[in-house]
Amino acid sequence: MPRTHPDSETIRSALALAMRAPSVHNAQPWLWRLGDESLHLYVDESRWLRHTDPGGRDLLLSCGAALHHFRTAARALGWETLVHRLPDPAAPQHLAAIEFRSAAFTPEDIQLASAISTRRTDRRRFTSWEVPQAHCEAIVAAGVANGVLVSDIDSEPVRTHLLRAFEQAASQHAHDVSYAAELAQWSGRHAASQGVPARNAVALAADPTVRPFSSPGLPQAVVRDIDAAERMMLLSTSSDDRLSQLRAGEATSAVLLTATMLGLATCPLSEPMELTETRTQIRTSVLQDTGYPQIVVRVGWSVTSADPVPATPRRPLDEVLGPLDPVE
Repeated sequence: MPRTHPDSETIRSALALAMRAPSVHNAQPWLWRLGDESLHLYVDESRWLRHTDPGGRDLLLSCGAALHHFRTAARALGWETLVHRLPDPAAPQHLAAIEFRSAAFTPEDIQLASAISTRRTDRRRFTSWEVPQAHCEAIVAAGVANGVLVSDIDSEPVRTHLLRAFEQAASQHAHDVSYAAELAQWSGRHAASQGVPARNAVALAADPTVRPFSSPGLPQAVVRDIDAAERMMLLSTSSDDRLSQLRAGEATSAVLLTATMLGLATCPLSEPMELTETRTQIRTSVLQDTGYPQIVVRVGWSVTSADPVPATPRRPLDEVLGPLDPVE
């Protein structure tokens, strides 16, 4: 008789991979609750970085990425996920209820899940090696398959508009004492289970897309090859409600894992979307008011001889996983 629900160890294995999802400042703002025949994702608002992310957009993007990581891992373990997003309007912290049915996995499912363990946020400069158009098309398709528009910013004038928004956001944040204090609190650590460690922050980064994390200790791998051929993938949605932001997080995960599977380096970038002025600027000057920008993913080739980017720390699984409250 076929199984109708994965056992506890299978779910824990998939969740261990879901925990590798990227999140703003590696805050990991998610909680998981296990029911008899379902799994539930909640946002952990105690990890809301209110000066970095005043609108809570990064919270939902981060949790959406974890949701897609889990879906990807579960599929590689032989389980299709049936996701009910924002299932209870009276419980806004409840982001998803997940049911299961057995499904055959493909070699592509295994490859995508394997990319979870090797994906890193690489804040270093990329090389001048061109990213093949077929790779770009595959990355765009991965985002679109998850309900989000992905714009490959390959026009220099449009790219200039996008980079200008990054510069303005960085300038505004540079004069925000509360933002700076929060950034320092969540970076520069060496052995913590959260935040951006010093070993993952780029030293001497003259790049408006890179935040000035504390005590940067990751050296640039590209020194002379400064004419990078990186691609900027802008993810946008037709609406800007919480469901759209959650789905944008899922699409971000799909974009990152697809790029990683293709051998590319990636770096998700959200700073200009955290401020109303620069978010509106991108919507107008880059998207021509056709969508709402959610996040940018920088994609390119890293130096093959460079040391790999270290993995960032994660919270223990038992800290974020618990039983579902019986009243729910």
